[in-house]
Amino acid sequence: MSDALKITFCLRRLQSLTQAQFLDYWHINHAPLVRKHAATLRIARYIQLVPQQTPLSAPMMQARGAPEPFDGVAELWFASAADLEASMRDRNASAAGRELLEDERRFIDLARSPLWYGRERLIIGAPTALD
Repeated sequence: MSDALKITFCLRRLQSLTQAQFLDYWHINHAPLVRKHAATLRIARYIQLVPQQTPLSAPMMQARGAPEPFDGVAELWFASAADLEASMRDRNASAAGRELLEDERRFIDLARSPLWYGRERLIIGAPTALD
């Protein structure tokens, strides 16, 4: 089992933004900022999961009694909990984290966007480089 640790962010946009505005800002403005600070923050991998509506979306949600979907999900991987903890003790990483949070306030409804730490359990498929 890998020591890799992931933070999952389930994002809801600010109500002042359309879905398209949110997705554009997230990809065009925020992603490069994460990339800029990745080494300082010891981020091993960052992905954005962008919602895709299909003819199956509404029936699937209805059958499950699902709540409103998130506007996007971000996943940040760290090679280990030790890497994440080391970045939390680093002054430069703290400044980078503050800059990212300041930017997130421009497009994310933080109070409605849960996040958590987790480790993956591989059930089907090939392991990633972090496994």
